[in-house]
Amino acid sequence: MSTSLVTGATAGIGLEFARQLAARGDDLVLVARDTARLEEVAADLRSSFGVATEVISADLTDDAQLAVVEARLADVDRPVDVLVNNAGFGLKNGFLDNDVAVEQAQQDVLVRAVLRLTHAALGGMVERGHGGVINVSSVAAFLPRGTYSAAKAWVNSFSAWAHNEYSGRGVTVMALCPGFVKTEFHQRLGIDRDASAPKILWLEPDRLVREALADFDKGKPMSIPSKRYKTIVTATRLVPRPVLQRFQSLGRK
Repeated sequence: MSTSLVTGATAGIGLEFARQLAARGDDLVLVARDTARLEEVAADLRSSFGVATEVISADLTDDAQLAVVEARLADVDRPVDVLVNNAGFGLKNGFLDNDVAVEQAQQDVLVRAVLRLTHAALGGMVERGHGGVINVSSVAAFLPRGTYSAAKAWVNSFSAWAHNEYSGRGVTVMALCPGFVKTEFHQRLGIDRDASAPKILWLEPDRLVREALADFDKGKPMSIPSKRYKTIVTATRLVPRPVLQRFQSLGRK
């Protein structure tokens, strides 16, 4: 049996990854900030799928709490076979309207935690000759939309490099680039889902994760869900940057 560790595992894309990995038979290590919700999700998955579930309550902006997750990933006696770096959040206000500490906290979760947790996981995976990391990025990575977009662009670049570096040693590193997904993400930002994007752009999390895991199993370095988002990403590579800036409302995870 394999073990998967999922950050941001109590809602949205992270919860769907936990469900589908459990359905495949993986034991789980679930990471999130809300201890009560973690325990509830763990109990449900344990009951529904008969897998072992471990919980780590951690705020990934905090060094000491992040170190606990790193230590679990690096534990040679309890190897983690798949890491899903899913935790993240967006900011509703513009760059100069946010306190710099809030901007830094976002970068700590979207970039710093991804780097540190991937580093902690890869050592054992490379040594064992198998395993993988799924870094949840965003279509925003291909669009000029502030620090969130910049962080996700880093995730894409980092994941592409790591996949190229370690795929020959049995380890897949894949960036998942969703667009609009029916999760709590926009609700937490206080954004009206119906007003933020056309209905055709909204994806169901179960389909997104199903396609992502299929791409991961094939060893792909990037997963872009649905033909509509593949078309959008292709267009971003052809359309001049000034034109892209008119579409800044696209690409939130």
